[in-house]
Amino acid sequence: MTSEPDQLTLVLVGPMGAGKTSVGRRVARRLGVAFIDTDKRVAREHGPIPAIFAQHGEKHFRELEREAVSAALDEGGVVSLGGGAVTDAGTRALLRAHPVVYLTVTPDAVAERITGSGRPLLAGEDPLARWTEIFAQRRDLYDEVATVTFDTSRRPMQRIAEEIAAWRREQR
Repeated sequence: MTSEPDQLTLVLVGPMGAGKTSVGRRVARRLGVAFIDTDKRVAREHGPIPAIFAQHGEKHFRELEREAVSAALDEGGVVSLGGGAVTDAGTRALLRAHPVVYLTVTPDAVAERITGSGRPLLAGEDPLARWTEIFAQRRDLYDEVATVTFDTSRRPMQRIAEEIAAWRREQR
């Protein structure tokens, strides 16, 4: 099953804490389409993500995530991917047929967003150092799949959402 050519689809990628969910909801509202958070979908269908990591490992989680991404892209709308979705080659291949917005954020701005977030990959003594390390590992993958990049560090999410919606309309 593939997306209809006139179906409006937009994918959001980026590191943990970049604002994919909050920006994504706003963009979907502006474009009049559904918002799909693939992490939430995986959790709803398979249980809490930290438990999936603990019981089955990251590889299994990435497979579940790829299935969720594929289904979401078939449905269309604004699709928000988990921060690590781009680490899976199969998921990156799925994204090639769609406009992808890469939301980036500085370590300073993300520090307040990730505190006490309960994200399994940020567990430990220094979540910001771990975030920085993970972001460095994934940065090239975000660039690889991105059609356009928006920085969410110090601007209102509302304004960023307006700009992304306007950009997406121009792509039609």
